[in-house]
Amino acid sequence: MKKKEAIVMSWSGGKDSSYALYQILKEDKYEVKYLLTNIFKPNKRVSMHGVPESLIKEQANSIGIPLITLYIEEKTHDEYDLKMKEMLLKFKSEGIQTVAFGDIFLEDLRTYREERLAEVDMKALFPLWKKDTKVLSQQFIDEGFKTHICSIDTAKMPTDLIGIDYSNSFLCQLPKEIDPCGENGEFHSFCYDGPIYKKPIDFQKNGIVTKIYKHNHQEYHYLFSDIHLNIPN
Repeated sequence: MKKKEAIVMSWSGGKDSSYALYQILKEDKYEVKYLLTNIFKPNKRVSMHGVPESLIKEQANSIGIPLITLYIEEKTHDEYDLKMKEMLLKFKSEGIQTVAFGDIFLEDLRTYREERLAEVDMKALFPLWKKDTKVLSQQFIDEGFKTHICSIDTAKMPTDLIGIDYSNSFLCQLPKEIDPCGENGEFHSFCYDGPIYKKPIDFQKNGIVTKIYKHNHQEYHYLFSDIHLNIPN
C-alpha cells in the first residue's frame, strides 16, 4: 500500500475549509497531520470571522486532528508573513511539504499562498479550486454540514442574514450579485456539524456586535454574531 502524503490543512473553522477537508479525507490520498489556524492574540478570535479560539479548539477535538495555532499580535502582513514562514519551516522539518486551502476562485490569493510556500520549497493544494460555487453550496448543505453565519459585510449583505444558518433559505435570500460561497468576503461562517465531526459543536449565541474598520481613509462596517462555547454548569 502506497504511503499517504502528510499535509497541513489551513483552517478558519468555516464552511470552505470544512468542505475542503471533507474532500481531502474522502480521497484517502493524504494524511492530514494538523489543522492550522490563525488567531488574533489580543482578542483570541479568528480575524474577520470573529470566532473564539475555544470554538476552533472544540472543532479540532471533534474532528480528531491536532490543532496548531499561529498567534498574530498585530494585523500586519509583515508580521503574518514572518510568523507563517517560521511555522512552515517547522512543518517542513517534520517532512510535510504541502498545505491545503479552501480557496475557490480568487487568483491573487492563490498566487500569494503559492509564492509564500515556494519560498520554503513547499506547495499548495486547493481541493475546491474553480468548482462552481452554486454547485458547491448545494452539495455542502446536502452532505449534512451545519454552519452558522458569523460575520457579514454590511455594504454587501442584508443585515438580517447575520446569526442564522447557512441553508437553502439563506441562499434564497442572498442578493443575486453575492457569491453563494461568500468567496469575495461578503460573509464568513462557523461550521458546527457535519460528516467530518464526531459530535456537533455546542455553542451559544450572545447577540450581534457591530465593528467599524478604517483603511485608506475609508470605513468598513461588519456585523458579528457573538458566539461562544457552551460550557455546561
